Amino acid sequence: MRLWRDYLRHHLGRVIAASLCMVLVAVTTGAQVQLVQPALDELLVEGNESLLWMLPLAFVGIVVVRGAASYGQAILMAGLALEVIRKIQVQMFERVVGADLAYIDKSPTGTLISRFISDVFVMRNALTNSFTGLIRDGLTTVALIGVMFYTNWRMSLVTFIVFPVAGLFITRLGQRMRRVVRATQVEYGQLTSGLDNVLKGIRQVKAYGMERHETTRVIDLFQTLKGLYYKAAKTQARAVPTLEALGGLVFAGILFYGGYQAQQGQITVGAFMAFFAAMLMAYQPIRRIANLNVSLQQGLAASERVFEIVDYRRSIEEAPDARPLTVSDGHVRLEGVDFSYGDDIPTLIDVTMDAPPGKVIALVGPSGAGKSTVLNLIPRFYDVAKGAVTIDGQDIRAATLDSVRASIGLVSQDTMLFDDTVRANIAYGRPDASEDEIVAAAKGAVADEFIRQLPNGYDTVVGERGVILSGGQRQRLSIARAMLKNAPILLLDEATSALDTESERSVQAALKHLMTGRTTIVIAHRLSTIVDADIIYVFDRGRIVEVGSHADLSAGNGLYARLSQMQFSEEDSPTSLAEKAE
Repeated sequence: MRLWRDYLRHHLGRVIAASLCMVLVAVTTGAQVQLVQPALDELLVEGNESLLWMLPLAFVGIVVVRGAASYGQAILMAGLALEVIRKIQVQMFERVVGADLAYIDKSPTGTLISRFISDVFVMRNALTNSFTGLIRDGLTTVALIGVMFYTNWRMSLVTFIVFPVAGLFITRLGQRMRRVVRATQVEYGQLTSGLDNVLKGIRQVKAYGMERHETTRVIDLFQTLKGLYYKAAKTQARAVPTLEALGGLVFAGILFYGGYQAQQGQITVGAFMAFFAAMLMAYQPIRRIANLNVSLQQGLAASERVFEIVDYRRSIEEAPDARPLTVSDGHVRLEGVDFSYGDDIPTLIDVTMDAPPGKVIALVGPSGAGKSTVLNLIPRFYDVAKGAVTIDGQDIRAATLDSVRASIGLVSQDTMLFDDTVRANIAYGRPDASEDEIVAAAKGAVADEFIRQLPNGYDTVVGERGVILSGGQRQRLSIARAMLKNAPILLLDEATSALDTESERSVQAALKHLMTGRTTIVIAHRLSTIVDADIIYVFDRGRIVEVGSHADLSAGNGLYARLSQMQFSEEDSPTSLAEKAE
Protein backbone atom coordinates (compact mmCIF):
# COMPACT_ATOMS: atom_id res chain seq x y z
CA MET A 1 0.00 0.00 0.00
CA ARG A 2 2.89 2.37 0.78
CA LEU A 3 4.55 1.61 -2.54
CA TRP A 4 1.28 2.13 -4.39
CA ARG A 5 0.34 5.35 -2.60
CA ASP A 6 3.69 7.10 -2.78
CA TYR A 7 5.30 5.69 -5.91
CA LEU A 8 3.42 3.31 -8.23
CA ARG A 9 0.26 5.35 -8.70
CA HIS A 10 2.35 8.14 -10.23
CA HIS A 11 3.13 5.70 -13.08
CA LEU A 12 -0.43 4.52 -13.58
CA GLY A 13 -0.13 4.11 -17.37
CA ARG A 14 2.84 1.78 -17.03
CA VAL A 15 1.14 -0.18 -14.24
CA ILE A 16 -2.00 -0.63 -16.36
CA ALA A 17 0.04 -1.70 -19.40
CA ALA A 18 2.00 -4.24 -17.33
CA SER A 19 -1.22 -5.50 -15.74
CA LEU A 20 -2.82 -5.99 -19.15
CA CYS A 21 0.22 -8.00 -20.21
CA MET A 22 -0.14 -10.15 -17.10
CA VAL A 23 -3.82 -10.68 -17.87
CA LEU A 24 -2.87 -11.80 -21.40
CA VAL A 25 -0.34 -14.26 -19.96
CA ALA A 26 -3.00 -15.70 -17.66
CA VAL A 27 -5.70 -15.88 -20.35
CA THR A 28 -3.41 -17.48 -22.95
CA THR A 29 -2.21 -20.03 -20.40
CA GLY A 30 -5.82 -21.01 -19.72
CA ALA A 31 -6.55 -21.07 -23.45
CA GLN A 32 -3.64 -23.46 -24.06
CA VAL A 33 -5.10 -25.91 -21.58
CA GLN A 34 -8.60 -25.49 -22.93
CA LEU A 35 -7.43 -26.60 -26.37
CA VAL A 36 -6.43 -30.00 -24.97
CA GLN A 37 -10.04 -31.24 -24.87
CA PRO A 38 -10.95 -30.62 -28.55
CA ALA A 39 -7.50 -31.86 -29.60
CA LEU A 40 -8.16 -35.22 -27.98
CA ASP A 41 -11.90 -35.66 -28.29
CA GLU A 42 -12.67 -34.07 -31.65
CA LEU A 43 -9.40 -34.26 -33.56
CA LEU A 44 -7.89 -37.56 -32.45
CA VAL A 45 -10.96 -39.55 -31.42
CA GLU A 46 -13.64 -38.25 -33.79
CA GLY A 47 -11.22 -37.33 -36.63
CA ASN A 48 -12.59 -33.82 -37.27
CA GLU A 49 -10.42 -32.77 -40.25
CA SER A 50 -11.35 -29.09 -39.95
CA LEU A 51 -9.41 -28.95 -36.71
CA LEU A 52 -6.24 -30.41 -38.25
CA TRP A 53 -5.02 -26.93 -39.25
CA MET A 54 -7.01 -24.78 -36.89
CA LEU A 55 -5.73 -26.24 -33.61
CA PRO A 56 -1.98 -26.06 -34.48
CA LEU A 57 -2.43 -22.47 -35.70
CA ALA A 58 -4.34 -21.62 -32.55
CA PHE A 59 -1.53 -23.10 -30.43
CA VAL A 60 1.08 -21.08 -32.34
CA GLY A 61 -0.96 -17.88 -32.02
CA ILE A 62 -1.45 -18.39 -28.31
CA VAL A 63 2.28 -19.04 -27.77
CA VAL A 64 3.24 -15.90 -29.70
CA VAL A 65 0.79 -13.72 -27.80
CA ARG A 66 1.85 -15.24 -24.48
CA GLY A 67 5.54 -14.72 -25.26
CA ALA A 68 5.00 -11.08 -26.28
CA ALA A 69 2.90 -10.42 -23.18
CA SER A 70 5.50 -12.04 -20.92
CA TYR A 71 8.24 -9.89 -22.46
CA GLY A 72 6.13 -6.75 -22.18
CA GLN A 73 5.23 -7.21 -18.52
CA ALA A 74 8.85 -8.11 -17.67
CA ILE A 75 10.45 -4.98 -19.16
CA LEU A 76 7.62 -2.69 -18.02
CA MET A 77 7.87 -3.86 -14.41
CA ALA A 78 11.68 -3.90 -14.46
CA GLY A 79 11.76 -0.28 -15.63
CA LEU A 80 9.07 0.71 -13.13
CA ALA A 81 10.86 -1.01 -10.26
CA LEU A 82 14.15 0.68 -11.11
CA GLU A 83 12.47 4.09 -11.26
CA VAL A 84 10.75 3.55 -7.90
CA ILE A 85 14.01 2.39 -6.30
CA ARG A 86 15.85 5.39 -7.76
CA LYS A 87 13.29 7.73 -6.24
CA ILE A 88 13.53 5.98 -2.86
CA GLN A 89 17.34 6.20 -2.92
CA VAL A 90 17.16 9.91 -3.72
CA GLN A 91 14.76 10.44 -0.82
CA MET A 92 17.03 8.46 1.50
CA PHE A 93 20.07 10.49 0.48
CA GLU A 94 18.20 13.77 0.91
CA ARG A 95 17.14 12.71 4.42
CA VAL A 96 20.65 11.65 5.41
CA VAL A 97 22.39 14.72 3.96
CA GLY A 98 19.81 17.02 5.53
CA ALA A 99 19.72 15.16 8.84
CA ASP A 100 20.71 16.67 12.16
CA LEU A 101 24.30 16.03 13.21
CA ALA A 102 22.91 14.19 16.24
CA TYR A 103 21.29 11.63 13.92
CA ILE A 104 24.45 11.23 11.82
CA ASP A 105 26.62 10.82 14.91
CA LYS A 106 24.39 8.02 16.21
CA SER A 107 24.18 6.17 12.89
CA PRO A 108 27.31 4.20 11.91
CA THR A 109 28.36 4.94 8.35
CA GLY A 110 28.47 1.26 7.41
CA THR A 111 24.91 0.72 8.64
CA LEU A 112 23.62 3.60 6.54
CA ILE A 113 25.50 2.37 3.48
CA SER A 114 24.06 -1.14 3.90
CA ARG A 115 20.57 0.33 3.78
CA PHE A 116 21.37 2.20 0.57
CA ILE A 117 22.80 -0.91 -1.09
CA SER A 118 21.74 -4.19 0.52
CA ASP A 119 18.23 -3.26 1.71
CA VAL A 120 17.39 -1.39 -1.47
CA PHE A 121 18.67 -4.31 -3.58
CA VAL A 122 16.36 -6.69 -1.71
CA MET A 123 13.47 -4.25 -2.20
CA ARG A 124 14.17 -4.05 -5.93
CA ASN A 125 14.14 -7.83 -6.27
CA ALA A 126 10.91 -8.05 -4.30
CA LEU A 127 9.28 -5.37 -6.42
CA THR A 128 10.51 -6.78 -9.73
CA ASN A 129 10.09 -10.48 -9.07
CA SER A 130 7.67 -10.97 -6.20
CA PHE A 131 5.21 -8.22 -7.04
CA THR A 132 5.14 -9.21 -10.69
CA GLY A 133 5.08 -12.91 -9.93
CA LEU A 134 2.28 -12.67 -7.40
CA ILE A 135 0.04 -10.81 -9.84
CA ARG A 136 0.96 -12.84 -12.91
CA ASP A 137 0.90 -16.22 -11.19
CA GLY A 138 -2.18 -15.29 -9.23
CA LEU A 139 -4.06 -14.39 -12.42
CA THR A 140 -2.74 -17.52 -14.13
CA THR A 141 -3.94 -19.66 -11.25
CA VAL A 142 -7.39 -18.04 -11.42
CA ALA A 143 -7.55 -18.68 -15.19
CA LEU A 144 -6.57 -22.30 -14.81
CA ILE A 145 -9.02 -22.82 -11.96
CA GLY A 146 -11.66 -21.35 -14.25
CA VAL A 147 -10.80 -23.95 -16.87
CA MET A 148 -11.01 -26.66 -14.22
CA PHE A 149 -14.48 -25.57 -13.08
CA TYR A 150 -15.66 -25.18 -16.66
CA THR A 151 -14.45 -28.70 -17.45
CA ASN A 152 -15.70 -30.48 -14.29
CA TRP A 153 -16.85 -28.56 -11.26
CA ARG A 154 -17.14 -31.66 -9.05
CA MET A 155 -13.48 -32.59 -9.43
CA SER A 156 -12.56 -28.93 -8.95
CA LEU A 157 -14.16 -28.94 -5.51
CA VAL A 158 -11.91 -31.85 -4.54
CA THR A 159 -8.80 -29.83 -5.36
CA PHE A 160 -10.00 -26.89 -3.26
CA ILE A 161 -9.73 -28.91 -0.08
CA VAL A 162 -5.96 -28.32 -0.13
CA PHE A 163 -5.96 -24.57 -0.94
CA PRO A 164 -6.83 -23.30 2.57
CA VAL A 165 -4.18 -25.58 4.07
CA ALA A 166 -1.55 -24.40 1.57
CA GLY A 167 -2.52 -20.76 2.08
CA LEU A 168 -2.19 -21.01 5.88
CA PHE A 169 1.18 -22.73 5.52
CA ILE A 170 2.50 -20.10 3.10
CA THR A 171 1.36 -17.24 5.36
CA ARG A 172 3.08 -18.65 8.45
CA LEU A 173 6.20 -19.40 6.44
CA GLY A 174 6.33 -15.80 5.23
CA GLN A 175 5.95 -14.39 8.76
CA ARG A 176 8.82 -16.55 9.99
CA MET A 177 10.96 -15.55 7.04
CA ARG A 178 10.37 -11.84 7.67
CA ARG A 179 11.69 -12.16 11.23
CA VAL A 180 14.79 -14.00 10.02
CA VAL A 181 15.45 -11.49 7.24
CA ARG A 182 15.01 -8.53 9.58
CA ALA A 183 17.68 -9.96 11.89
CA THR A 184 19.92 -10.74 8.90
CA GLN A 185 19.76 -7.17 7.59
CA VAL A 186 20.66 -5.80 11.04
CA GLU A 187 23.69 -8.09 11.22
CA TYR A 188 24.66 -7.18 7.66
CA GLY A 189 24.64 -3.51 8.64
CA GLN A 190 26.87 -4.25 11.63
CA LEU A 191 29.26 -6.16 9.40
CA THR A 192 29.44 -3.29 6.91
CA SER A 193 30.04 -0.84 9.75
CA GLY A 194 32.74 -3.05 11.24
CA LEU A 195 34.57 -3.39 7.93
CA ASP A 196 34.30 0.35 7.36
CA ASN A 197 35.83 1.09 10.77
CA VAL A 198 38.71 -1.36 10.31
CA LEU A 199 39.60 -0.15 6.83
CA LYS A 200 39.46 3.53 7.84
CA GLY A 201 41.53 2.85 10.95
CA ILE A 202 43.93 0.36 9.39
CA ARG A 203 46.99 2.35 10.54
CA GLN A 204 45.90 2.07 14.16
CA VAL A 205 45.03 -1.60 13.71
CA LYS A 206 48.53 -2.35 12.48
CA ALA A 207 50.27 0.00 14.90
CA TYR A 208 48.70 -1.72 17.91
CA GLY A 209 48.98 -5.23 16.51
CA MET A 210 45.20 -5.75 16.49
CA GLU A 211 44.96 -7.64 13.19
CA ARG A 212 44.14 -10.94 14.89
CA HIS A 213 41.59 -9.30 17.20
CA GLU A 214 39.80 -7.57 14.33
CA THR A 215 39.90 -10.75 12.24
CA THR A 216 38.32 -12.73 15.09
CA ARG A 217 35.63 -10.10 15.53
CA VAL A 218 34.76 -10.09 11.82
CA ILE A 219 34.81 -13.92 11.71
CA ASP A 220 32.18 -13.90 14.47
CA LEU A 221 30.03 -11.57 12.37
CA PHE A 222 30.45 -13.81 9.33
CA GLN A 223 29.48 -16.82 11.45
CA THR A 224 26.35 -15.06 12.72
CA LEU A 225 25.37 -14.11 9.18
CA LYS A 226 25.99 -17.66 8.00
CA GLY A 227 23.64 -18.98 10.70
CA LEU A 228 20.91 -16.51 9.74
CA TYR A 229 21.24 -17.20 6.01
CA TYR A 230 21.13 -20.95 6.72
CA LYS A 231 18.04 -20.48 8.87
CA ALA A 232 16.40 -18.54 6.02
CA ALA A 233 17.36 -21.28 3.55
CA LYS A 234 15.84 -23.96 5.78
CA THR A 235 12.67 -21.94 6.21
CA GLN A 236 12.36 -21.41 2.46
CA ALA A 237 13.17 -25.05 1.69
CA ARG A 238 10.17 -26.23 3.73
CA ALA A 239 7.81 -24.81 1.13
CA VAL A 240 8.70 -27.21 -1.67
CA PRO A 241 8.29 -30.61 0.06
CA THR A 242 5.13 -29.48 1.86
CA LEU A 243 3.48 -28.32 -1.35
CA GLU A 244 4.74 -31.43 -3.14
CA ALA A 245 3.06 -33.60 -0.52
CA LEU A 246 -0.20 -31.66 -0.68
CA GLY A 247 -0.09 -31.71 -4.49
CA GLY A 248 0.54 -35.46 -4.51
CA LEU A 249 -2.53 -36.08 -2.38
CA VAL A 250 -4.67 -33.96 -4.71
CA PHE A 251 -3.33 -35.65 -7.83
CA ALA A 252 -3.98 -39.08 -6.35
CA GLY A 253 -7.50 -38.11 -5.46
CA ILE A 254 -8.19 -36.67 -8.93
CA LEU A 255 -6.78 -39.74 -10.68
CA PHE A 256 -9.03 -42.00 -8.62
CA TYR A 257 -12.17 -39.89 -8.97
CA GLY A 258 -11.53 -38.93 -12.62
CA GLY A 259 -10.70 -42.49 -13.56
CA TYR A 260 -13.92 -43.66 -11.94
CA GLN A 261 -15.97 -41.04 -13.86
CA ALA A 262 -14.27 -42.03 -17.14
CA GLN A 263 -15.10 -45.70 -16.55
CA GLN A 264 -18.71 -44.78 -15.89
CA GLY A 265 -18.85 -42.67 -19.05
CA GLN A 266 -19.48 -39.50 -17.07
CA ILE A 267 -16.45 -37.70 -18.57
CA THR A 268 -14.58 -37.91 -21.86
CA VAL A 269 -10.88 -38.61 -22.08
CA GLY A 270 -10.29 -35.16 -23.56
CA ALA A 271 -12.18 -33.46 -20.76
CA PHE A 272 -10.30 -35.45 -18.13
CA MET A 273 -6.92 -34.67 -19.71
CA ALA A 274 -7.82 -30.97 -20.03
CA PHE A 275 -8.77 -30.92 -16.36
CA PHE A 276 -5.65 -32.81 -15.34
CA ALA A 277 -3.41 -30.54 -17.46
CA ALA A 278 -5.03 -27.44 -15.92
CA MET A 279 -4.48 -28.85 -12.44
CA LEU A 280 -0.83 -29.65 -13.20
CA MET A 281 -0.23 -26.22 -14.65
CA ALA A 282 -2.02 -24.51 -11.75
CA TYR A 283 0.28 -26.31 -9.34
CA GLN A 284 3.33 -24.58 -10.82
CA PRO A 285 2.22 -20.95 -10.24
CA ILE A 286 0.99 -21.91 -6.77
CA ARG A 287 4.41 -23.35 -6.03
CA ARG A 288 6.08 -20.21 -7.40
CA ILE A 289 3.80 -18.04 -5.27
CA ALA A 290 4.95 -19.94 -2.18
CA ASN A 291 8.58 -19.17 -3.04
CA LEU A 292 7.74 -15.61 -4.09
CA ASN A 293 6.04 -15.03 -0.75
CA VAL A 294 9.37 -15.70 0.93
CA SER A 295 11.05 -13.17 -1.37
CA LEU A 296 8.23 -10.72 -0.71
CA GLN A 297 8.72 -11.04 3.04
CA GLN A 298 12.41 -10.30 2.52
CA GLY A 299 11.42 -7.17 0.64
CA LEU A 300 9.00 -6.13 3.37
CA ALA A 301 11.65 -6.57 6.06
CA ALA A 302 14.11 -4.49 4.01
CA SER A 303 11.49 -1.83 3.29
CA GLU A 304 10.91 -1.31 7.00
CA ARG A 305 14.57 -0.31 7.39
CA VAL A 306 14.55 1.79 4.23
CA PHE A 307 11.41 3.71 5.17
CA GLU A 308 12.86 4.44 8.61
CA ILE A 309 15.24 6.75 6.75
CA VAL A 310 12.67 8.04 4.26
CA ASP A 311 10.30 8.91 7.12
CA TYR A 312 13.01 10.60 9.22
CA ARG A 313 12.29 14.23 10.03
CA ARG A 314 15.04 16.38 11.42
CA SER A 315 14.45 18.34 14.60
CA ILE A 316 16.21 21.46 13.29
CA GLU A 317 13.71 22.90 10.84
CA GLU A 318 13.25 26.33 9.38
CA ALA A 319 10.42 28.40 10.79
CA PRO A 320 7.45 28.72 8.40
CA ASP A 321 8.15 32.45 8.09
CA ALA A 322 11.95 32.14 8.00
CA ARG A 323 13.74 34.88 6.09
CA PRO A 324 17.27 35.09 4.70
CA LEU A 325 19.78 36.35 7.23
CA THR A 326 20.96 39.89 6.57
CA VAL A 327 24.61 40.18 7.58
CA SER A 328 26.11 43.64 7.70
CA ASP A 329 28.83 43.52 10.37
CA GLY A 330 29.03 39.87 11.46
CA HIS A 331 28.27 40.55 15.11
CA VAL A 332 27.77 37.20 16.87
CA ARG A 333 26.21 36.88 20.30
CA LEU A 334 25.08 34.07 22.62
CA GLU A 335 22.49 35.18 25.16
CA GLY A 336 21.80 33.03 28.23
CA VAL A 337 22.34 29.78 26.35
CA ASP A 338 21.71 26.35 27.90
CA PHE A 339 22.40 23.17 25.94
CA SER A 340 22.85 19.41 26.36
CA TYR A 341 23.33 16.56 23.89
CA GLY A 342 20.07 14.81 24.70
CA ASP A 343 21.07 13.55 28.14
CA ASP A 344 20.76 14.86 31.68
CA ILE A 345 24.28 16.28 31.70
CA PRO A 346 24.29 19.98 30.72
CA THR A 347 27.01 20.96 28.23
CA LEU A 348 26.45 24.74 28.40
CA ILE A 349 24.90 26.58 31.33
CA ASP A 350 23.72 30.20 31.05
CA VAL A 351 26.41 31.17 28.54
CA THR A 352 26.39 34.79 27.41
CA MET A 353 29.16 35.63 24.95
CA ASP A 354 29.76 38.57 22.64
CA ALA A 355 31.86 38.54 19.46
CA PRO A 356 32.03 42.12 18.11
CA PRO A 357 32.41 42.67 14.36
CA GLY A 358 35.90 42.19 12.97
CA LYS A 359 37.35 41.02 16.30
CA VAL A 360 39.21 37.83 17.17
CA ILE A 361 37.47 35.92 19.97
CA ALA A 362 39.26 32.99 21.59
CA LEU A 363 37.64 30.16 23.54
CA VAL A 364 39.91 28.27 25.92
CA GLY A 365 39.50 25.79 28.74
CA PRO A 366 39.84 22.10 29.58
CA SER A 367 38.56 19.38 27.26
CA GLY A 368 34.81 18.93 27.61
CA ALA A 369 34.29 22.47 28.91
CA GLY A 370 31.84 23.34 26.08
CA LYS A 371 34.03 25.22 23.58
CA SER A 372 33.28 23.07 20.53
CA THR A 373 29.60 23.10 21.43
CA VAL A 374 29.59 26.89 21.02
CA LEU A 375 30.97 26.47 17.51
CA ASN A 376 28.29 23.87 16.76
CA LEU A 377 25.51 26.21 17.85
CA ILE A 378 26.53 29.22 15.73
CA PRO A 379 25.95 27.48 12.32
CA ARG A 380 22.89 25.87 13.90
CA PHE A 381 24.15 22.31 13.71
CA TYR A 382 22.24 22.02 16.99
CA ASP A 383 19.55 24.21 18.56
CA VAL A 384 19.88 25.80 21.98
CA ALA A 385 17.64 24.50 24.76
CA LYS A 386 17.36 27.97 26.28
CA GLY A 387 18.45 31.44 25.23
CA ALA A 388 19.40 32.50 21.72
CA VAL A 389 22.22 32.76 19.22
CA THR A 390 22.08 35.97 17.19
CA ILE A 391 23.97 37.36 14.21
CA ASP A 392 23.69 41.12 13.81
CA GLY A 393 20.80 41.03 16.27
CA GLN A 394 18.84 38.38 14.34
CA ASP A 395 17.95 35.10 16.04
CA ILE A 396 19.33 32.42 13.72
CA ARG A 397 16.24 30.26 14.37
CA ALA A 398 14.18 32.89 12.54
CA ALA A 399 16.47 32.80 9.49
CA THR A 400 16.80 30.25 6.70
CA LEU A 401 19.43 27.59 7.32
CA ASP A 402 21.15 28.22 3.99
CA SER A 403 21.59 31.92 4.70
CA VAL A 404 22.94 31.27 8.20
CA ARG A 405 25.53 28.79 6.99
CA ALA A 406 26.42 30.88 3.95
CA SER A 407 27.57 33.64 6.33
CA ILE A 408 29.98 31.33 8.19
CA GLY A 409 33.33 29.82 7.20
CA LEU A 410 34.64 26.83 9.15
CA VAL A 411 38.18 25.50 9.44
CA SER A 412 38.55 22.59 11.84
CA GLN A 413 41.25 20.29 13.11
CA ASP A 414 39.67 17.36 11.27
CA THR A 415 40.27 18.53 7.72
CA MET A 416 37.88 16.83 5.29
CA LEU A 417 39.04 16.58 1.69
CA PHE A 418 37.11 14.62 -0.91
CA ASP A 419 38.53 12.08 -3.34
CA ASP A 420 38.61 14.65 -6.11
CA THR A 421 40.96 17.19 -7.65
CA VAL A 422 42.64 19.98 -5.71
CA ARG A 423 40.57 22.46 -7.73
CA ALA A 424 37.27 20.76 -6.84
CA ASN A 425 38.20 20.61 -3.15
CA ILE A 426 39.01 24.33 -2.99
CA ALA A 427 35.84 25.21 -4.90
CA TYR A 428 33.65 22.98 -2.72
CA GLY A 429 30.74 25.22 -1.75
CA ARG A 430 31.35 27.49 -4.74
CA PRO A 431 31.42 25.19 -7.80
CA ASP A 432 30.88 28.19 -10.08
CA ALA A 433 34.11 29.89 -8.95
CA SER A 434 36.46 30.95 -11.75
CA GLU A 435 40.00 29.67 -12.15
CA ASP A 436 41.40 33.05 -11.11
CA GLU A 437 39.33 33.02 -7.91
CA ILE A 438 40.48 29.49 -7.05
CA VAL A 439 44.14 30.36 -7.63
CA ALA A 440 43.78 33.59 -5.62
CA ALA A 441 42.31 31.64 -2.69
CA ALA A 442 45.16 29.12 -2.90
CA LYS A 443 47.74 31.91 -2.88
CA GLY A 444 46.05 33.53 0.11
CA ALA A 445 46.25 30.19 1.92
CA VAL A 446 49.97 29.85 1.05
CA ALA A 447 49.07 26.75 -0.94
CA ASP A 448 49.66 27.71 -4.57
CA GLU A 449 53.37 26.81 -4.54
CA PHE A 450 52.99 23.24 -3.29
CA ILE A 451 49.90 22.70 -5.48
CA ARG A 452 51.89 23.50 -8.63
CA GLN A 453 54.53 20.97 -7.58
CA LEU A 454 51.95 18.16 -7.50
CA PRO A 455 51.96 15.73 -10.49
CA ASN A 456 48.98 17.39 -12.18
CA GLY A 457 48.87 20.68 -10.33
CA TYR A 458 45.33 21.80 -9.58
CA ASP A 459 44.02 18.71 -11.42
CA THR A 460 45.75 16.29 -9.04
CA VAL A 461 43.31 13.89 -7.35
CA VAL A 462 44.12 14.02 -3.62
CA GLY A 463 42.71 10.58 -2.71
CA GLU A 464 40.32 9.65 0.09
CA ARG A 465 40.47 12.33 2.80
CA GLY A 466 43.47 13.88 1.01
CA VAL A 467 45.73 10.89 1.70
CA ILE A 468 48.49 11.98 -0.72
CA LEU A 469 48.96 15.31 1.10
CA SER A 470 50.63 16.16 4.38
CA GLY A 471 48.65 17.49 7.35
CA GLY A 472 49.80 21.06 6.70
CA GLN A 473 48.93 20.83 3.02
CA ARG A 474 45.47 19.50 3.76
CA GLN A 475 44.89 22.28 6.27
CA ARG A 476 45.96 24.96 3.79
CA LEU A 477 43.52 23.59 1.20
CA SER A 478 40.82 23.81 3.86
CA ILE A 479 41.78 27.43 4.50
CA ALA A 480 41.73 28.14 0.75
CA ARG A 481 38.20 26.72 0.65
CA ALA A 482 37.14 29.08 3.45
CA MET A 483 38.83 32.02 1.68
CA LEU A 484 36.96 31.28 -1.53
CA LYS A 485 33.69 31.19 0.40
CA ASN A 486 34.54 34.66 1.74
CA ALA A 487 32.05 34.52 4.63
CA PRO A 488 31.97 37.43 7.12
CA ILE A 489 32.16 35.10 10.14
CA LEU A 490 34.99 32.62 10.62
CA LEU A 491 35.08 29.66 13.02
CA LEU A 492 38.46 28.03 13.73
CA ASP A 493 38.33 24.78 15.69
CA GLU A 494 41.81 23.66 16.74
CA ALA A 495 43.00 24.53 13.24
CA THR A 496 46.72 24.02 13.98
CA SER A 497 46.80 21.65 16.96
CA ALA A 498 47.77 18.58 14.92
CA LEU A 499 50.59 20.23 12.93
CA ASP A 500 54.32 20.28 13.36
CA THR A 501 56.13 23.57 13.96
CA GLU A 502 57.05 24.21 10.33
CA SER A 503 53.59 23.39 9.01
CA GLU A 504 52.00 25.43 11.79
CA ARG A 505 54.01 28.48 10.77
CA SER A 506 52.75 28.25 7.18
CA VAL A 507 49.16 27.64 8.29
CA GLN A 508 49.28 30.52 10.78
CA ALA A 509 50.36 32.84 7.99
CA ALA A 510 47.40 31.66 5.91
CA LEU A 511 45.06 32.05 8.88
CA LYS A 512 46.24 35.59 9.54
CA HIS A 513 45.32 36.48 5.97
CA LEU A 514 41.97 34.69 6.26
CA MET A 515 41.05 36.39 9.55
CA THR A 516 41.58 39.92 8.26
CA GLY A 517 38.32 41.90 8.32
CA ARG A 518 36.25 38.99 9.65
CA THR A 519 34.64 38.21 12.97
CA THR A 520 36.71 35.24 14.10
CA ILE A 521 35.93 32.80 16.88
CA VAL A 522 38.82 30.45 17.51
CA ILE A 523 39.29 27.45 19.78
CA ALA A 524 42.89 26.71 20.69
CA HIS A 525 44.61 24.51 23.24
CA ARG A 526 47.91 26.21 22.48
CA LEU A 527 47.56 29.55 24.20
CA SER A 528 50.55 30.86 22.26
CA THR A 529 48.35 31.02 19.16
CA ILE A 530 45.72 33.31 20.69
CA VAL A 531 47.71 35.76 22.83
CA ASP A 532 46.75 38.55 20.39
CA ALA A 533 43.03 37.77 20.54
CA ASP A 534 40.82 40.76 21.31
CA ILE A 535 38.70 38.87 23.83
CA ILE A 536 39.36 35.51 25.52
CA TYR A 537 36.51 33.52 27.08
CA VAL A 538 37.58 30.86 29.54
CA PHE A 539 35.20 27.90 29.82
CA ASP A 540 34.99 25.35 32.60
CA ARG A 541 32.27 22.72 33.04
CA GLY A 542 29.90 24.44 30.61
CA ARG A 543 30.20 27.93 32.10
CA ILE A 544 32.20 31.03 31.26
CA VAL A 545 34.42 31.58 34.28
CA GLU A 546 36.70 34.37 32.99
CA VAL A 547 36.69 37.03 30.28
CA GLY A 548 39.47 39.38 29.21
CA SER A 549 42.68 39.83 27.24
CA HIS A 550 45.71 37.58 27.48
CA ALA A 551 47.60 40.14 29.54
CA ASP A 552 44.77 40.72 32.00
CA LEU A 553 43.93 37.05 32.46
CA SER A 554 47.57 36.01 32.81
CA ALA A 555 48.02 38.56 35.61
CA GLY A 556 45.17 37.08 37.62
CA ASN A 557 44.89 33.97 39.73
CA GLY A 558 42.21 32.15 37.72
CA LEU A 559 42.08 29.14 35.45
CA TYR A 560 43.63 30.95 32.47
CA ALA A 561 46.63 32.03 34.53
CA ARG A 562 47.23 28.43 35.62
CA LEU A 563 46.92 27.15 32.04
CA SER A 564 49.19 29.92 30.81
CA GLN A 565 51.81 29.23 33.45
CA MET A 566 51.89 25.53 32.56
CA GLN A 567 52.20 26.13 28.82
CA PHE A 568 54.71 28.97 28.95
CA SER A 569 56.79 27.70 31.83
CA GLU A 570 59.52 26.51 29.50
CA GLU A 571 59.53 29.64 27.35
CA ASP A 572 60.94 33.05 28.03
CA SER A 573 57.88 34.73 26.59
CA PRO A 574 54.85 33.71 24.57
CA THR A 575 55.00 33.97 20.84
CA SER A 576 52.18 35.99 19.40
CA LEU A 577 49.96 34.96 16.55
CA ALA A 578 51.35 37.82 14.45
CA GLU A 579 54.98 36.83 15.18
CA LYS A 580 54.33 33.18 14.27
CA ALA A 581 52.77 34.27 10.99
CA GLU A 582 55.73 36.43 9.93
